[in-house]
Order: sequence, then C-alpha cells, then structure tokens
Amino acid sequence: MPKSTDSAQEQLLSTLQSARNGLQYLTQNDWVLLIDRAKRLTFKKGEKLIQQGKQTRVVYLLVKGRLDISVAANRVAQITPGQVCGEMAFLEDSLASATAVAEEDVEVYSLAWDALSDLFELYPHLASRFYRSLAVNLSRRLRDLLSPKKMLPSR
Repeated sequence: MPKSTDSAQEQLLSTLQSARNGLQYLTQNDWVLLIDRAKRLTFKKGEKLIQQGKQTRVVYLLVKGRLDISVAANRVAQITPGQVCGEMAFLEDSLASATAVAEEDVEVYSLAWDALSDLFELYPHLASRFYRSLAVNLSRRLRDLLSPKKMLPSR
C-alpha cells in the first residue's frame, strides 16, 4: 500500500476513533474491517442522505462536515465527524425515524445493512462492540434532548 494511502487511512481512523459521540468501543481493527466494507460517498450542502419515513438500508459514518437531523422539520441533533446516522432504522429494521441533511459538503462511509450483518456473523465481538457503542450514543442523545435547558417548563 502506498505511503500516502497509509497516511490517509491513519487520519481517517484517528477521526473516527476520537469523535465525542462516536463508536467508542470499536478497536482499530474493527474500524479497518468496517471501512473495508464501506463505500466512500460525498454529498453537497443541502442534499438529503436519509429521508424520514423511507428505508435506505444503510448506516453512514460521517468523516467530514456536519449533518442536521430533523424530525417533522424540527431539528433534533447535529452529527459531526466520527458519528453515525441511520442507526435507529438499522437497529429496528425499519424506516428512518428522521431526516439527515448535509449542513455543508460532507464525506461519509456508507455501510449497507447486509455488509454489517455479514461482518457481525464473521466477527461476533465486533458486533458486540458496535451495538454497545450505538446504545451509549443513543442514550447520550436522549439525555441531551431531555436535558433541563431544552425541556419546556412544566404547567
């Protein structure tokens, strides 16, 4: 593998591993396996990656840029590099519960559900770390959403 490619992959892995609300329990080897099965995609500012109520059968790992996450046109979160989106539909094997729109030009790695399932069959410990990471992320997002500063006053 050429040195520039090694350097680019190291930078990518560093971004993914150091994210505040990323998949924190994944090892470097886990990341290599995931990236190897993923497709690198770019989206322009304003493009939708995920549409609420539709099924994409893809989980996105954000590498560059920011994504706005909205439910019924209400912004509920922002995704930054190293974070994932599309994970709730993946977990529930259902339609997207929110819309993800590129707030600026973005770069993502797209992981098809089938590819993830295949990896999890081959590497059960990867599956365990992946699901644990998703659980912690979803818990944090819920806590952030329900934090006192965001809640309406009681009546």
